[in-house]
Amino acid sequence: MKIVIADDHAVVRSGFSMILNYQPDMEVVATAADGLEAYAMVARHRPDVLLMDLSMPPGESGLIATGKISSEFPDTKIIILTMYDDEDYLFHVLKNGAAGYVLKNAPDDELLSAIRTVHSGGTYIHPQMATSLVREFIKKDSERAEQDLFNGLSQREVEILPLIAKGFGNKEIAEKLYVSVKTVEAHKAKIMEKLNLKSRPELVEYALKKKLLDF
Repeated sequence: MKIVIADDHAVVRSGFSMILNYQPDMEVVATAADGLEAYAMVARHRPDVLLMDLSMPPGESGLIATGKISSEFPDTKIIILTMYDDEDYLFHVLKNGAAGYVLKNAPDDELLSAIRTVHSGGTYIHPQMATSLVREFIKKDSERAEQDLFNGLSQREVEILPLIAKGFGNKEIAEKLYVSVKTVEAHKAKIMEKLNLKSRPELVEYALKKKLLDF
């Protein structure tokens, strides 16, 4: 497989080139010192895999270059090489089209495994970062579920929910909205049912989380 290495440190490019060229199934066809040069090398050689450093001043950053290259050369699989075990970096590069995320201090075997994995169509994420990705996915899934429940409320229920959370009684709410107390009670029951809430403290917590209270 043909590989391009993009890193602003010459010693890093040389070191990785030696490791990869020693493999019978890999060949480093070009190296680059910044994002612009990486783009040019990919356009010229159409490599199977691009190893991309995120921070490459001066010139274009690895993150911007990753987005451009993944969009224009989808057959080139991009693996991010970085010192940052930061989940924000991970989410950004995955959204920008990267297929792998490897820390520079990872063992050589991990880098080789990552290259072969993405070349075969898979995704490789450094193990400790994979945990962050799963945690964020679960969080986002939970937020989407909550939003779906909230969207199921009627306009009147959306008006009543924060009033209940602020501590207004059924009679006070009825007077504010010019409806009967029984109507308020019915809406309150519907709100609790639709949002899967069991008590008023849970409703208050929900309203705070959704930023429905403007104290």
